[in-house]
Order: sequence, then C-alpha cells, then structure tokens
Amino acid sequence: GSIDGSIQEVNVSPCPTQPCLLHKGTSYSINVTFASKIESQGSKAKVYGEMLHVDIPFPIPEPDGCKSGIQCPIQKGHSYSYLNKLPVKSEYPSIKLIVKWELVDDQDQMLFCWKIPVQITS
Repeated sequence: GSIDGSIQEVNVSPCPTQPCLLHKGTSYSINVTFASKIESQGSKAKVYGEMLHVDIPFPIPEPDGCKSGIQCPIQKGHSYSYLNKLPVKSEYPSIKLIVKWELVDDQDQMLFCWKIPVQITS
C-alpha cells in the first residue's frame, strides 16, 4: 500500500518472533527506513489495530513524522529513517490483532504502510 515511498526495512523492538508479544504498560520502538518517491513539506503517522477487518485508531504520542527522525521537507529520491514509540496501555484488552502503521504525505497519500501481527499480553 506504499504509494509515494518504498520501505527498505521495518524494525519493531523488542520483538524477536512474530506475532510480537506486546506487554501492557511497555513501550516498543519502531524504526522504518524508506525511500520517498515524492516531495512533501510534512508527514503524519496513522496507526490502527485491525480486528475482524475493522481498523480501530491506535493513539500514538507523536503523529508528526517531521518530529520522528524525518528531516522535512521530504525530498524525492532520498531515504529516511522514521523513529517512533508504540505505547501499550495497561487498559488494552489481551487480544491478538494486526497493527497497521501508515505515514502519509501532504496529499494524504501513503509514504509507507506496513502491518505486523501482535499479541497483547499482561
């Protein structure tokens, strides 16, 4: 689903095996290396929990990609490292789901989109 960029690497840490075991009350590091196919002044992250084909918005502390390791404005043909945190709140239910992470440009087109299976646990 990455239209305006191409992903080179996605790293979720700590997550030695899939599905990622996400422990409640813990924060996980997200590192995505991608190349942009377009120019964009800014970028914004949108994160969802995908359950039964329904996307439930997953709040993250810093949705602004320009404050998450990306040097803005984004330039065509350049590679960027996007860094963020995925906090797992203690009130989240203990379930299996798919985390879908998108980064969109000024035109609301996807710079990248990736999914990872997770298991939220106590």
